[in-house]
Amino acid sequence: MERLLWCFLALIGFSSVLGQTDLHKKAFVFPKETENSYVSLKTQLETPLKAFTVCLYFYTELAQTRSYSIFSYATRQQPNEILIFWSKGKGYTFGVHGKQVSFQSFENTQAPTHICASWESTSGIAELWVNGKPRVRKSLEKGASLGKEASIILGQEQDAFAGGFDRNQCLVGDIGDVNMWDFVLSPEEINTVYVGGNLSPNVLNWKALNYEAKVKCHLWP
Repeated sequence: MERLLWCFLALIGFSSVLGQTDLHKKAFVFPKETENSYVSLKTQLETPLKAFTVCLYFYTELAQTRSYSIFSYATRQQPNEILIFWSKGKGYTFGVHGKQVSFQSFENTQAPTHICASWESTSGIAELWVNGKPRVRKSLEKGASLGKEASIILGQEQDAFAGGFDRNQCLVGDIGDVNMWDFVLSPEEINTVYVGGNLSPNVLNWKALNYEAKVKCHLWP
Protein backbone atom coordinates (compact mmCIF):
# COMPACT_ATOMS: atom_id res chain seq x y z
CA MET A 1 0.00 0.00 0.00
CA GLU A 2 1.45 3.35 -1.00
CA ARG A 3 2.52 5.94 1.54
CA LEU A 4 -0.58 7.49 3.04
CA LEU A 5 -1.59 10.74 4.63
CA TRP A 6 -3.46 9.57 7.72
CA CYS A 7 -6.54 11.14 9.33
CA PHE A 8 -6.19 10.73 13.07
CA LEU A 9 -9.47 9.94 14.76
CA ALA A 10 -9.75 12.00 17.93
CA LEU A 11 -12.43 13.08 20.36
CA ILE A 12 -12.45 16.85 20.00
CA GLY A 13 -15.51 18.16 21.80
CA PHE A 14 -18.59 17.61 19.66
CA SER A 15 -17.02 18.70 16.39
CA SER A 16 -17.65 16.65 13.26
CA VAL A 17 -16.90 16.61 9.56
CA LEU A 18 -19.71 16.15 7.07
CA GLY A 19 -19.58 16.52 3.30
CA GLN A 20 -18.17 15.03 0.14
CA THR A 21 -14.41 14.75 0.56
CA ASP A 22 -11.58 13.25 -1.49
CA LEU A 23 -9.68 11.00 0.94
CA HIS A 24 -7.16 9.69 -1.58
CA LYS A 25 -3.87 8.89 0.22
CA LYS A 26 -5.60 9.28 3.59
CA ALA A 27 -6.94 6.90 6.21
CA PHE A 28 -8.86 7.01 9.46
CA VAL A 29 -6.77 6.11 12.50
CA PHE A 30 -8.41 4.70 15.62
CA PRO A 31 -5.65 5.20 18.21
CA LYS A 32 -7.12 3.57 21.31
CA GLU A 33 -9.75 1.17 22.60
CA THR A 34 -13.01 3.01 23.19
CA GLU A 35 -16.72 2.61 22.54
CA ASN A 36 -17.04 5.98 20.77
CA SER A 37 -14.20 5.97 18.22
CA TYR A 38 -15.89 5.41 14.87
CA VAL A 39 -16.64 6.93 11.50
CA SER A 40 -20.14 7.05 10.03
CA LEU A 41 -20.31 6.82 6.23
CA LYS A 42 -23.24 8.35 4.36
CA THR A 43 -24.89 7.05 1.21
CA GLN A 44 -28.31 7.20 -0.43
CA LEU A 45 -29.64 4.00 -1.96
CA GLU A 46 -32.73 4.19 -4.14
CA THR A 47 -33.56 0.49 -3.94
CA PRO A 48 -32.74 -2.38 -1.53
CA LEU A 49 -29.43 -4.13 -2.17
CA LYS A 50 -29.55 -7.40 -4.07
CA ALA A 51 -25.76 -7.57 -4.46
CA PHE A 52 -22.68 -5.69 -3.33
CA THR A 53 -18.90 -5.58 -3.12
CA VAL A 54 -17.00 -3.80 -0.34
CA CYS A 55 -13.23 -3.25 -0.60
CA LEU A 56 -10.92 -1.60 1.93
CA TYR A 57 -7.51 -1.57 3.57
CA PHE A 58 -7.03 -2.01 7.30
CA TYR A 59 -4.02 -2.14 9.58
CA THR A 60 -4.00 -3.32 13.20
CA GLU A 61 -1.95 -5.24 15.76
CA LEU A 62 -5.01 -6.86 17.35
CA ALA A 63 -5.13 -10.04 15.25
CA GLN A 64 -3.56 -12.26 17.91
CA THR A 65 -5.10 -10.36 20.83
CA ARG A 66 -8.88 -10.23 20.35
CA SER A 67 -11.71 -9.99 17.84
CA TYR A 68 -12.68 -6.66 16.24
CA SER A 69 -15.15 -5.13 13.79
CA ILE A 70 -13.99 -3.75 10.45
CA PHE A 71 -17.17 -2.78 8.55
CA SER A 72 -20.74 -2.64 9.87
CA TYR A 73 -23.87 -1.88 7.80
CA ALA A 74 -27.05 -1.79 9.89
CA THR A 75 -30.71 -1.08 9.22
CA ARG A 76 -33.42 -0.40 11.77
CA GLN A 77 -34.72 -3.93 11.23
CA GLN A 78 -31.34 -5.74 11.20
CA PRO A 79 -28.18 -4.46 12.96
CA ASN A 80 -25.99 -6.99 11.10
CA GLU A 81 -27.26 -6.40 7.57
CA ILE A 82 -23.63 -6.48 6.42
CA LEU A 83 -20.75 -7.26 8.77
CA ILE A 84 -17.04 -7.80 8.17
CA PHE A 85 -15.40 -8.93 11.39
CA TRP A 86 -12.13 -10.52 12.53
CA SER A 87 -12.66 -13.38 15.00
CA LYS A 88 -9.56 -14.30 16.99
CA GLY A 89 -8.49 -17.88 16.35
CA LYS A 90 -10.97 -18.34 13.48
CA GLY A 91 -10.38 -15.73 10.80
CA TYR A 92 -12.83 -13.47 9.01
CA THR A 93 -16.56 -13.48 9.72
CA PHE A 94 -18.74 -12.22 6.88
CA GLY A 95 -22.36 -11.50 7.74
CA VAL A 96 -25.35 -10.77 5.49
CA HIS A 97 -28.92 -10.14 6.71
CA GLY A 98 -28.14 -11.46 10.19
CA LYS A 99 -26.52 -14.73 9.06
CA GLN A 100 -22.78 -15.36 9.02
CA VAL A 101 -20.09 -17.50 7.42
CA SER A 102 -16.43 -17.82 8.37
CA PHE A 103 -13.35 -17.71 6.16
CA GLN A 104 -10.41 -19.35 7.91
CA SER A 105 -7.30 -17.23 8.05
CA PHE A 106 -4.46 -17.74 10.48
CA GLU A 107 -1.88 -15.59 8.78
CA ASN A 108 -0.23 -12.67 10.52
CA THR A 109 -2.47 -9.68 9.81
CA GLN A 110 -0.19 -7.22 11.61
CA ALA A 111 0.46 -5.42 8.32
CA PRO A 112 -1.71 -3.37 5.94
CA THR A 113 -4.27 -5.84 4.59
CA HIS A 114 -6.59 -5.39 1.62
CA ILE A 115 -9.92 -7.20 1.63
CA CYS A 116 -12.90 -7.37 -0.72
CA ALA A 117 -16.19 -8.99 0.33
CA SER A 118 -19.01 -9.62 -2.13
CA TRP A 119 -22.46 -11.22 -2.13
CA GLU A 120 -25.39 -11.63 -4.49
CA SER A 121 -28.95 -12.56 -3.64
CA THR A 122 -29.70 -14.58 -6.78
CA SER A 123 -27.11 -17.28 -6.09
CA GLY A 124 -26.45 -16.65 -2.42
CA ILE A 125 -22.71 -16.81 -3.12
CA ALA A 126 -20.46 -14.95 -0.68
CA GLU A 127 -16.83 -14.29 -1.54
CA LEU A 128 -13.85 -12.93 0.36
CA TRP A 129 -10.58 -11.81 -1.20
CA VAL A 130 -7.53 -11.10 0.99
CA ASN A 131 -4.62 -9.21 -0.58
CA GLY A 132 -5.88 -10.07 -4.04
CA LYS A 133 -6.35 -13.80 -3.36
CA PRO A 134 -9.79 -15.48 -3.15
CA ARG A 135 -10.97 -17.69 -0.30
CA VAL A 136 -13.30 -20.63 -0.84
CA ARG A 137 -16.77 -19.38 -1.80
CA LYS A 138 -19.62 -19.85 0.69
CA SER A 139 -23.42 -19.92 0.54
CA LEU A 140 -25.17 -17.13 2.44
CA GLU A 141 -28.76 -15.84 2.53
CA LYS A 142 -29.90 -16.73 -0.98
CA GLY A 143 -32.90 -14.62 -2.01
CA ALA A 144 -32.43 -11.98 0.69
CA SER A 145 -32.88 -8.25 0.13
CA LEU A 146 -30.90 -5.72 2.18
CA GLY A 147 -32.46 -2.51 3.45
CA LYS A 148 -31.60 0.79 1.78
CA GLU A 149 -31.84 3.01 4.88
CA ALA A 150 -28.47 2.19 6.36
CA SER A 151 -26.10 3.21 9.10
CA ILE A 152 -22.57 2.37 7.92
CA ILE A 153 -19.89 2.37 10.61
CA LEU A 154 -16.14 1.79 10.41
CA GLY A 155 -14.29 0.41 13.41
CA GLN A 156 -17.24 -0.64 15.59
CA GLU A 157 -19.95 -3.31 15.43
CA GLN A 158 -23.51 -2.06 15.68
CA ASP A 159 -25.80 -3.99 18.01
CA ALA A 160 -28.45 -1.37 17.30
CA PHE A 161 -29.00 1.11 14.47
CA ALA A 162 -26.12 3.64 14.69
CA GLY A 163 -25.20 2.44 18.19
CA GLY A 164 -24.87 -0.39 20.65
CA PHE A 165 -21.07 -0.32 20.47
CA ASP A 166 -18.80 -2.55 22.56
CA ARG A 167 -15.27 -1.31 23.22
CA ASN A 168 -14.07 -4.92 23.30
CA GLN A 169 -15.06 -5.27 19.62
CA CYS A 170 -13.65 -1.98 18.36
CA LEU A 171 -10.74 -1.76 15.95
CA VAL A 172 -7.54 -0.11 17.10
CA GLY A 173 -5.58 0.80 14.00
CA ASP A 174 -6.20 2.25 10.54
CA ILE A 175 -8.86 1.93 7.85
CA GLY A 176 -8.59 3.41 4.36
CA ASP A 177 -9.57 3.09 0.69
CA VAL A 178 -13.15 2.09 1.52
CA ASN A 179 -15.23 1.62 -1.64
CA MET A 180 -18.55 -0.11 -2.25
CA TRP A 181 -20.53 -1.13 -5.34
CA ASP A 182 -24.11 -2.40 -5.71
CA PHE A 183 -22.94 -5.38 -7.77
CA VAL A 184 -20.36 -8.17 -7.57
CA LEU A 185 -16.97 -7.28 -9.00
CA SER A 186 -15.32 -9.82 -11.29
CA PRO A 187 -11.93 -11.32 -10.35
CA GLU A 188 -10.28 -9.01 -12.87
CA GLU A 189 -12.01 -5.97 -11.36
CA ILE A 190 -11.01 -6.97 -7.82
CA ASN A 191 -7.41 -7.25 -8.97
CA THR A 192 -7.69 -3.79 -10.52
CA VAL A 193 -8.89 -2.39 -7.19
CA TYR A 194 -6.16 -4.24 -5.28
CA VAL A 195 -3.37 -2.73 -7.40
CA GLY A 196 -4.83 0.76 -7.03
CA GLY A 197 -7.10 1.13 -10.05
CA ASN A 198 -10.36 3.07 -10.00
CA LEU A 199 -13.65 1.43 -10.98
CA SER A 200 -15.99 4.32 -10.08
CA PRO A 201 -17.72 2.86 -7.00
CA ASN A 202 -21.40 3.85 -6.89
CA VAL A 203 -22.35 3.30 -3.22
CA LEU A 204 -19.27 4.48 -1.28
CA ASN A 205 -16.45 6.30 -3.06
CA TRP A 206 -13.27 7.03 -1.09
CA LYS A 207 -12.44 9.86 -3.48
CA ALA A 208 -15.83 11.51 -2.97
CA LEU A 209 -16.86 10.35 0.48
CA ASN A 210 -19.68 11.62 2.65
CA TYR A 211 -18.82 10.88 6.26
CA GLU A 212 -19.32 12.13 9.79
CA ALA A 213 -16.62 11.83 12.42
CA LYS A 214 -14.61 13.66 15.06
CA VAL A 215 -11.31 13.91 13.26
CA LYS A 216 -7.99 15.67 13.20
CA CYS A 217 -5.69 15.26 10.22
CA HIS A 218 -1.90 14.95 10.31
CA LEU A 219 0.82 13.93 7.89
CA TRP A 220 1.99 10.41 8.63
CA PRO A 221 5.67 10.73 9.69
